[in-house]
Amino acid sequence: MAKILLFDALREATDEEMEIDSTVLVIGEDVGHYGGSYKVTKGLHAKYGDLRILDTPIAENSFTGMAIGAAMTGLRPIVEGMNMSFLLLAFNQISNNAGMLRYTSGGNFTIPIVIRGPGGVGRQLGAEHSQRLEAYFQAIPGLKIVACSTPHNAKGLLKSAIRDNNPVIFFEHVLLYNLQDEIPDHEYLLPLDKAEVVRNGKDVTILTYSRMRHHVIQAVDVLVKEGYDPEIIDLISLKPLDMETISQSIMKTHRVVIVEECMRTAGIGAELTAQINDKAFDYLDHPIIRLSSQDIPTPYNGSLEKATVINPEQIREAVKNICAVKS
Repeated sequence: MAKILLFDALREATDEEMEIDSTVLVIGEDVGHYGGSYKVTKGLHAKYGDLRILDTPIAENSFTGMAIGAAMTGLRPIVEGMNMSFLLLAFNQISNNAGMLRYTSGGNFTIPIVIRGPGGVGRQLGAEHSQRLEAYFQAIPGLKIVACSTPHNAKGLLKSAIRDNNPVIFFEHVLLYNLQDEIPDHEYLLPLDKAEVVRNGKDVTILTYSRMRHHVIQAVDVLVKEGYDPEIIDLISLKPLDMETISQSIMKTHRVVIVEECMRTAGIGAELTAQINDKAFDYLDHPIIRLSSQDIPTPYNGSLEKATVINPEQIREAVKNICAVKS
C-alpha cells in the first residue's frame, strides 16, 4: 500500500490504461504540455505525444463532439473539462450524441467515452465555476454517472470507466484533489454501479457522495462519541443509483438522511427520495431528511459561500432530530 494524492491516483489510472490500450487518448484544454489545470495529465504528453494527449482550443462543444466521433470509430477518448461547468457548452453533444447514438444506431455504434473534470463548490471560485451539474446529466438516458470521493475509489473507478463501452460522466470535486489516501500497489478495478458502505450502523442511514462524504464522516465521529450509531453510504454511482445496497440499509435502520452539495430542487437527493419512496417506503419510520445546498447561485463572498453548503454541525443536528423520534 502506498499513500497517494487524488490527482495522482487519477493520473496513474489514465497512464496505466493508455499503456495497455493504444486506443485510449486524452482530449482537452491544457492537458498536454501544461499537464492539465489540476495536473491529472502531468508528464503524459512527453510519454505519449501529440496524437494521444491532444491540446484543444477553448471550444467544449467542438472537442467533445470530436471525441464522441472518435469513440464511434473504436477509440476510447477521455475528455477533460477544465471545469465541469464549461461542459454546459457541450450539453447538446453529450445529450443528443453521446447518450443516444448507441440506441439510435440500433446498436451499430458503442460510445466508450469518459468525460471527467473538477466540479462542486471550491473556495471563492464564483457562481459559474461552482456549479454542480450531476443532476443536469442525470436526466439524460444512456449515460452512466460516477462521483469519486477518495484516491482509492478515484483510481479504481476511472480505470473501469475507461474500459466501459458506454459514455461515463466522471465527477471529481475541486477541493479533493490534494486528499491523500492509501491505495494498493497491484492493479484493481471498482464497479461503476455500486455504492460503498463506509460505516455500518443501526440507527440511521446517511446517504452522501463526493466531498460531502468527508463532512459526514466528520459529523459521525462526534455522533458516535455521543452514543449514536449511524450507517454511512457513499453513493458513488449517481446513475444508476444502487438501490439494492440503499434498500438493505433502510430495512435495517428505518431512517434516512441525505447529505449532498447538489441543489435541493431537482437535485440528486430529490431523485433519491423518489426512488426510496417507490422501493423502500414501507421500511421508513420517519420522513426522509434532505440536507442540500440552497437554490441560489454560489456567492463569491467567502462567508456567504460557506453558508450555502451543508456543514458537519447541520448533519449532526439532523441525525439527532431523526433519531429522537420513536418508531
